[in-house]
Formats: sequence, C-alpha cells, structure tokens
Amino acid sequence: MKTDYNTLLFDYAEGVATITLNRPDKANAMNVALMEELLAVANTCDLNPEVRVVVLTAGGKYFSVGGDLDDFYNSDEGVEHGVKQATTFFHSALSRLVRMKKPLIVGVNGTAAGAGFSLAVLGDYVIAADSAKFTMSYTRAGLSPDGGATFSLPRIVGLRRAAELMLMNKMLDAGQALDWGLVNEVVPDGELAETVSRIAGELAAGPTLAFGSVKQLLQESATSSIETQLEREAREIVANAGRNDGREGMAAFLEKRQPSFSGK
Repeated sequence: MKTDYNTLLFDYAEGVATITLNRPDKANAMNVALMEELLAVANTCDLNPEVRVVVLTAGGKYFSVGGDLDDFYNSDEGVEHGVKQATTFFHSALSRLVRMKKPLIVGVNGTAAGAGFSLAVLGDYVIAADSAKFTMSYTRAGLSPDGGATFSLPRIVGLRRAAELMLMNKMLDAGQALDWGLVNEVVPDGELAETVSRIAGELAAGPTLAFGSVKQLLQESATSSIETQLEREAREIVANAGRNDGREGMAAFLEKRQPSFSGK
C-alpha cells in the first residue's frame, strides 16, 4: 500500500494502520492538501482487508489546531472555493473512517481545536495525553462547525453542553474532556504512544468483523425504533455466528481457552 505522503505519515504493521498528521511547523493545521491525503489513506484503510484497526495521531506538540485558515483565505479562486474544496475532502475522509468496519483509535497529543476537535472525537476509542486541550473555536473566526461536530457532540455531551462548546468556545483540559465523556482515558504525555500501541494491538488481534457490526449498530441506533434495532441486531449476530471468528470464539469459550481470531 502507498506510504509516501507530503502532509501526513502512513504506515502499516501487524494489522494496524497508523495515520500521523505531519505539519508540526503549522501546528498540524489542515490545509486542502492534507485533507485530500487524509481521504486517500482513509480509502486505503477502508478497502484493505489486512487492516484490522486504524490509529490516528499527530506529530509535534499539537494534535491539530483545525483548518488552515490562511490556506483557505488566500485560495486563488476565493475563500468560499477554498473552504468548499477542503470540506469536500475532509468530510469524505471522515465518512470513510466512521463507516469502515474497523475500530478507529485516536491519540490526542496536545491541543485539538476546530476541525482538530471534530476529528478527534469521531474515534471509536479516544486517548488523550495530559497536555491535551479541546476547544471548538469556529465561531471565534466567524465560522460554524464542520467535521461532523454538530452530529457527534450532542450525542456525546448533550445538546446544552454542545451548544456551550460551540457558542462560548469553552476550553476543556484533558481531565474535563474525560469527565464530559469526550475521551475514554487520559495518560501522561510520555505514555500516550505506548498506550495507543497496546490498545491497537489488542483490537487488531480481535474479531474485526464483529467490531464492524458494533460500529454499524451503534451508528444506526440513533435513528432506529427498538423493533428495527432488534432486527438489525439479530441479523448481525447471526452473520457473525457463521463467520470464522464467530465459530472460533464460541469454540474457545466452550473449551475454556483463549480464542485466536483471524479477522474473517
């Protein structure tokens, strides 16, 4: 798989694909080029059956301060075209990462602002370093949120707190983000990479297609009646019971041993 990119790093090993935002001199501000490359690697992660878990993190002191407003504002075809082009790539990339049937782990290593905040909280499992901070920032620049923030934040923190984050640009430290349910755990800065790697390894060794069912069912639950959701659950558990990992998991349980999942 292609690993040579200009604005991010992408590598793969033992079932784990790692995406690292790599514009540290710009605090990992996301320009059009980065968003286009993010879509490319998201497509690779979605389509490649060897990828069983995806890690998203960033290089340098910041996770991402959001969209590169200088890049958009000075677009040769005007700011509206610049923002339109950026969101086209960015939103397509996020859709792939959310919809892919593989877990997405996000390691937040510093400030996540604007689109960086939106990106961070779309993870299935989010780990923050002690130094991480979270703020929406959009309205400070006279803009409204993107990156799925108006979808994800009300579901995570509730409508009132989502409005507070977006209207007041409240800054949350890592501990507050944990209290609000925005992240799963907080670790010392020096332990972030190790913790992310450990959890990615655990998930990569798990039943990948069953994890995909979990993601899909949780996404569908927000708009389902109980009867519809029960039917979807029945179909997914039947499908997983007939797969290699389902049969191996049940056999291991009955034989009182650790399962060996293949991701199939």
